[in-house]
Amino acid sequence: MTALRRRMPGDVVLGVFQLCHPVPVLLHTVAVLLFALLAVWPHIVLGTLLLVVAAHVLMQVSIAVLNDYCDRRLDTLSKRDKPLVRGLVRPYEALVIGLLCMLAMFVLLLFLPLLALLLSVLYLLLGQAYNLGLKSTPLSGIVFALAIPLIPAYAFVGVGHPSLLLFWLVPVAALLGVALNLGNSLPDIEADAVQHVRTLAVVLGLRNILLLCPLFITLALLLTLLLAVTHIVSAVFFIFIPCLLITALLILCLLLLSRPVAKGWRRKQYFYLLVLTSLFFATGWLGSVLLALH
Repeated sequence: MTALRRRMPGDVVLGVFQLCHPVPVLLHTVAVLLFALLAVWPHIVLGTLLLVVAAHVLMQVSIAVLNDYCDRRLDTLSKRDKPLVRGLVRPYEALVIGLLCMLAMFVLLLFLPLLALLLSVLYLLLGQAYNLGLKSTPLSGIVFALAIPLIPAYAFVGVGHPSLLLFWLVPVAALLGVALNLGNSLPDIEADAVQHVRTLAVVLGLRNILLLCPLFITLALLLTLLLAVTHIVSAVFFIFIPCLLITALLILCLLLLSRPVAKGWRRKQYFYLLVLTSLFFATGWLGSVLLALH
């Protein structure tokens, strides 16, 4: 593992920043914030909202940092720009940061409903199990399928608004979760295959992934449409229908990106578009449902 002979304070700050995976953590932060706002709108209690978001951010940072800590040896072979590989952050420092974030998360969760704490613990267990080995197996997709529905569930419960709607959210979010897992694995699929790491993406292959990601989002879209048409979960159609149409356009964009992605280009952009599509669709559908309930 390469290391700087002498680290400057700026090197350490940069390393810690990169170690926290700022873009994925920001996406999770936006998701929790949107779901929490949907749950309480327009009766927002700012203190509770900040606690819900801050606790989740700390958990995501803990998972992100410990992910790099667990992968530090593999990263020396294929990801030499990682802060631990470059020596910007020492492994023991990453371990301490991850554990401190986890401890701070638990402290904040003490001020939220008990169910929010339990959901967070379950998410944390899934995230750390992913770090400790499940990410290198086909079970990685199942971890995402179980974890993604916990995000809106935690947001709703954390702000004190549990709902039976969360029951129907589970299959929808699970479909989106598998798509996100596959999309997240795209940049590393060749390196993982060379290192004989059998992630779900490696097992399925690049071509199947580029078919399945849009398919899983389409299935989630069709499921919500079925729930709305049958009035099992009512929705305000002047919001829901535009949401479906825009999501369909975003799915088309994913399909158009398939060719450059297959050639090794724009894989990060593809994943971020996948996240944007999933987040837009989920918040649009939930917003239309919550308006119908009121």
